[in-house]
Amino acid sequence: MKLLYSLSLFTCFLLSSCKSSEEKGVIKPNILLIFVDDLGKEWISAYGSDSIETPNVDLLAKTGLKFENFYVNPQCTPSRLSLFTGQYPFRHGWVNHWDVPRWGGGAHYDWRVNPGLGRVIQDAGYKTAAAGKWQVNDFRVQPDAMKNHGFDDWCMWTGYETGNPPSTERYWDPYLFTKEGSKTYPGEFGEDLMTDFLIDFMKKNKEDPMFMYYAMCLTHTPLVPTPADPEAEGMYPKHKAMVKYMDLIVGKLVASLKAEGLRDNTIIVFTTDNGTAKGITGSINGRGVPGAKANTTESGTAMPFIVNCPGIVPEGKVTDALSDLTDLLPTFTHLAGGTLPEGHIFDGVSIADVFTGKSKDSSRDWIMSMGGGNNAALSEKGVENQYRFRDRVLRDKEYKLYVSTERKPEKLFYLQEDPFESVNLIASDESQHQEAIKKFMKVVETFPTQDHDPKYNPLGPQSWDVAVTVKSQEWKK
Repeated sequence: MKLLYSLSLFTCFLLSSCKSSEEKGVIKPNILLIFVDDLGKEWISAYGSDSIETPNVDLLAKTGLKFENFYVNPQCTPSRLSLFTGQYPFRHGWVNHWDVPRWGGGAHYDWRVNPGLGRVIQDAGYKTAAAGKWQVNDFRVQPDAMKNHGFDDWCMWTGYETGNPPSTERYWDPYLFTKEGSKTYPGEFGEDLMTDFLIDFMKKNKEDPMFMYYAMCLTHTPLVPTPADPEAEGMYPKHKAMVKYMDLIVGKLVASLKAEGLRDNTIIVFTTDNGTAKGITGSINGRGVPGAKANTTESGTAMPFIVNCPGIVPEGKVTDALSDLTDLLPTFTHLAGGTLPEGHIFDGVSIADVFTGKSKDSSRDWIMSMGGGNNAALSEKGVENQYRFRDRVLRDKEYKLYVSTERKPEKLFYLQEDPFESVNLIASDESQHQEAIKKFMKVVETFPTQDHDPKYNPLGPQSWDVAVTVKSQEWKK
């Protein structure tokens, strides 16, 4: 009888412990995704930058897991949609940049026909928040867009809304969209308001598992002085001030997680959407690296990627595991104990076991980037991409292949010895080079012969739409 009673108490203890762990978020860790705008490795000192010091980001790398081989797409819209959908641009259709609030045309990121990161994580039982840049819906037309995309609360820069001059401002006197609507905040700095919003969200929801998506506006142009460097003048002083302020905000968010007792159960993921803006040159280990936004060179596509959580993520490790933006949706779904929605094809794979140290490598043999250099255009059919098959780059841990719009191998580089892509090996007759080309081209053969155009149910034309309508056959190649 005593044995049965003891077993009963032990069972109750285990059940209560599991319940307590779930309530505290141990089983469902909080996730903070920091997605910086327009910043390559050459401006992060943890990746060898000698242009600037980024001590708070460096500390995340020093006490967490730093990835060396993480790919994004080289432009804003393709990257953000790959993050949200877990799909490559040829599948989700946003192969080229399309600024919805600016150009309109009835286009938008449509939650009814596309998968969505926010909805998947919310369905897994998380409280969800978004702050920063969105730019793939026009909040004037779709005021419930963030809610429909699966976010419980939000504080977003609207993106420039054609016909609405105040909306140009994202930094000083920012024009922000919240549950109360859109308005200007005179005398305020946008990133401060958005950071304070996230900190307030933490405080209000810390008893529940939380997913926080912070699409920072920094360090995108226009270049401005910051609250920490109000006297900054000129291109490089302003850019450096903005990078330093980005780093300060990272430190502020980490400190707030500690203050709220959330640090040990919050997985922080730090990355950027594409390379640094053209015209801004940084330096890695003494070598100048020009900004390569919209280019598929490594400095336009291979971005910083750092994961940190004490006790969950390995500390002070560097991994060469292959990964790209499409992996984040399945990875976060895995960590959250969620389920990927049916009816969609996902290109990404979960790398949660790499995050937690259960595996030293991902299951990937290759990663890919595409979508640089051009905007889409509006035809009688809606927003269409400018190429039937957009050029792209595929790489593994050794080689990188450029594939042309004709689906042909164009350039090959051996990245281990040539990280700056100076020697094109495409004409080499060396067997290892030819094998690398064959490997990647077998992958290319699995892609559709024609990239999808963006998938959405068209909205009616708005009075402020300025997108130029063209006949698709004039430029569709």
